[in-house]
Amino acid sequence: MDYRQAMRDFVISLSKEAKNRRSNFIVIPQNGQELITDTGDAKGQLQKNYLKAIDATGRENMFYGYNQDNQKTPAEDREFLRKLSLLNKNNNVPVLATDYCSSKNKIDDSYAINQKNGFISFAATKRDLTVIPRYPAKIHNENGQDIHKIAQAKNFLYLINGDHYPNKKSFIKAVSKTNYDVVIMDLYHNEILFSAKDVAQLKIKKNGGKRLLIAYMSIGEAEDYRYYWQKKWRSNKPSWLEPENPDWKGNYKVKYWSADWQAIIFGRKDSYLTKIINANFDGAYLDIIDGFEYFMEQ
Repeated sequence: MDYRQAMRDFVISLSKEAKNRRSNFIVIPQNGQELITDTGDAKGQLQKNYLKAIDATGRENMFYGYNQDNQKTPAEDREFLRKLSLLNKNNNVPVLATDYCSSKNKIDDSYAINQKNGFISFAATKRDLTVIPRYPAKIHNENGQDIHKIAQAKNFLYLINGDHYPNKKSFIKAVSKTNYDVVIMDLYHNEILFSAKDVAQLKIKKNGGKRLLIAYMSIGEAEDYRYYWQKKWRSNKPSWLEPENPDWKGNYKVKYWSADWQAIIFGRKDSYLTKIINANFDGAYLDIIDGFEYFMEQ
């Protein structure tokens, strides 16, 4: 099997359905930038159908955090990721870059390097993405403009873990006090779904401008804390369910090309994508796009 192509096909099919239901729905795969060429490097032939299906690409650890948080990414890895990210940008696919660093000088450096390369960036001080950073005091590239398209964004907040907030109300209050152009967040707060009313409130910046709200959704791993998880899978697992990710407890590798797994993600009235669209999010942030690496290594 061509595992890269299988992931491309998955993203393309998901994007097609989402945009058929809402033409301006934003699809952003995170990591797996190798998918944009046939060879998996910046010198390969562009995969134009894949590029047409996505509106932006997310990239973690490009300049900080690849091997260890708050440490520079090794030069060889940094250049590989940077060249692929530039290839995206040069083909009208904006790059949302997340570096993991907490020292002020490294945060400043991360923002400066990403801006030099033309990437929209966020310096995350916590790997589990639980906090709104206190530094810098003013958001990098903060502005009061209304944001209707991802290409208009100058900055973003990546906050998918609401453990620091006791309830939805406190989460909404905290985010509403910020001026980020884009907020990437979870569809749920402690298993409680954000409603369309909640989402409408979160789409307004503190300065009154409009922003985009993007819902996180893992499509390359199954998570045992999600609504779709069935307890019986631990003893009688479906054919598409693979071993637990040793680095992230509760996350399981999946055969993402399986029709049964894909039906959980999109294509049904109770699918994950349907819930995101019904809550009136502007788009979906697709994680574990690089799940193909696990199967290639096997």
